Amino acid sequence: MALALIAGLGGLPPYLVKVLLARGEVPLVCELVQFLSEVTGDLPRLGFRLEGFGSFLAELQVRGITRLCLAGAMRRPVVDPAFVDAATAPFIPRLQGAMAKGDEGLLREIIAIFEEVGIAVIGAAEIAPELLPAPGVRTGVLPEGIEAGLAAATAALERMSRDDPGRAVVVRGARVVAQEDARGTDAMLAGLSVGGEDSGGGWSLDPFDIADQMVGGAADWLSGQDSVPESGGLLYLAPRPGQDPRADMPVIGPETARAVVTARLDGVVIAAGGVMLIHPEEVRGILGAAGCFLWVRPGGTV
Repeated sequence: MALALIAGLGGLPPYLVKVLLARGEVPLVCELVQFLSEVTGDLPRLGFRLEGFGSFLAELQVRGITRLCLAGAMRRPVVDPAFVDAATAPFIPRLQGAMAKGDEGLLREIIAIFEEVGIAVIGAAEIAPELLPAPGVRTGVLPEGIEAGLAAATAALERMSRDDPGRAVVVRGARVVAQEDARGTDAMLAGLSVGGEDSGGGWSLDPFDIADQMVGGAADWLSGQDSVPESGGLLYLAPRPGQDPRADMPVIGPETARAVVTARLDGVVIAAGGVMLIHPEEVRGILGAAGCFLWVRPGGTV
């Protein structure tokens, strides 16, 4: 069965291509023309625009594609009506309605359209099951009092899931200091490493924590103490409730591990079965060398 890989940004698409080629399967690499992937090599490729989705779908059928995997970070492109073609026009009402439901709504609708024409959509972990690590502490030692931080992190993700694209938060103590936005986990961590809790470098404060932070901050100012330490804490990642595991599952790799170290965090907690780990040996090496932990938390989904 012919496989197409809609390759987004980041290291996941190149990893999957390597896995597929190693077992003798050559995928058709499909890329949004506005956001080319990091996949290299002499491979069959097909560029497309969202405005030409109907033509793209027809081309997949002509090429005999029966399976498709969406992998990597997907950014929603700016839609230019001038590029909408006749094959795509019938899908416009569906796509517009899906866009109104956010990125996840759009992904669900696109998956449904693929399946309606007989193209099975599979998850990256179906191609490479090793991407989902078994539960347990993979490196380092869990710090005392981690439960309070995890409680704050999971509560923040539950609130974020209503409207936000993020699946990651940073907590220090029992306080949420950063949450992922559309720019991604590494951008959030870069913001912390640049300027602490309020640098504006790719993340946003938990809006439900602002009042508490203001009251806490005033009390700490009066007492001459800081409410939130400038280092320590943890990065927590988990999928959104009800998220389709075939698309946009969170993933961490060496770049995230380096960003965690640079942000002076104590470690990383990921939800078992809901977050992919790419290049695990390198990730463990980076975190372990810095004295950071990595915990694959059982039953850790939000």
